[in-house]
Amino acid sequence: MTEYRLTPLAKSLPATVPFVGPETQERAMGRPFEARLGANENVFGPSPHAIKAMAEAGHWMYGDPESHDLRTALAAHHGTTVDHIIVGEGIDGLLGYVVRLFVGQGDAVVTSDGAYPTFNYHVAGYGGTLHKVPYREDHEDPTALFAKAGEVDAKLVYLANPDNPMGSWHRGEDIAAAMDALPAHSLLVLDEAYVETAPEGTALPLAWGDPRVIRMRTFSKAYGMAGARVGYAIAAPELITAFHKVRNHFGMNRSAQAGALAALADQAWLTEVKDRVAQARTRIAQIAQENGLLPLPSATNFVTLDCGHDGGFAKAVLDGLVARGIFVRMPFVAPQNRCIRISCGTDDDLNALAAALPDAIAAAKKG
Repeated sequence: MTEYRLTPLAKSLPATVPFVGPETQERAMGRPFEARLGANENVFGPSPHAIKAMAEAGHWMYGDPESHDLRTALAAHHGTTVDHIIVGEGIDGLLGYVVRLFVGQGDAVVTSDGAYPTFNYHVAGYGGTLHKVPYREDHEDPTALFAKAGEVDAKLVYLANPDNPMGSWHRGEDIAAAMDALPAHSLLVLDEAYVETAPEGTALPLAWGDPRVIRMRTFSKAYGMAGARVGYAIAAPELITAFHKVRNHFGMNRSAQAGALAALADQAWLTEVKDRVAQARTRIAQIAQENGLLPLPSATNFVTLDCGHDGGFAKAVLDGLVARGIFVRMPFVAPQNRCIRISCGTDDDLNALAAALPDAIAAAKKG
């Protein structure tokens, strides 16, 4: 074959990924990072019970294609029924499925300019048309999102609460009130990846079966299982049933299912991790303030730091940290790109950050 017969849409897309992984950067540098503080992973790790369950899973068997035990446990945990829940390969995988279900060539989708780029990647992959609204005071703006959805007849509206990359959040009741303006034929895709580390009242206080919204949750953040790729969505049963039309029925491996089930059962470990995350957020804020940077309030397992200048200066600070062995990331779009984003880490990680940051800032100021 001299030419692969890709679809016109596939031919038009760049062969890129939404994020450059730290491993890619390490290979380019020829050395590992001293502190991995850029991917919002939970460095404190999963429950010891989850680690044991994953190690002892029967790896020679395929995972249950219905994820029955995990869905049953999640239903009990949330006070709902299994027909309201779908399990998938992280929120990223579930976002791909929901876009596949709803978005065809030219269909309108609304998101915030600078919000989670993997969602945009999926929309582009199915030929959708993205319409973006700006952040308002470093928060995603539900009112503007829903108004734009009405203007363009959007099939999907993406909103993360708490938000990545800024760490900001809205009260769940405020989002519920704003949903009165959500167009009747638009579905709200509410990404609640960080809700476990957020203040009480952040989660959306609506019935799990509300047909206007699908809520995405994950075991990657507070539960510490990013490498296992376990996410789940909660929505009306009619929508959950539609996922079975397109999902990879054997996409969830048995080890990940067993680990997530054990992690969910160990809420004491989750509480301990949340305490460690809160302590790390405080330490990151102190390090930032000692170096003349402004830590923004965070409801997540990271802290976004306002570098006080433009995106070019923030990128120089980021590059300085990377050169000194500290993996971090930053928002992509102005004015949020005046910031860098630091994931919560261990004491050793944050000691390394504290040692590297003054020199990185000094180098950025020199230009």
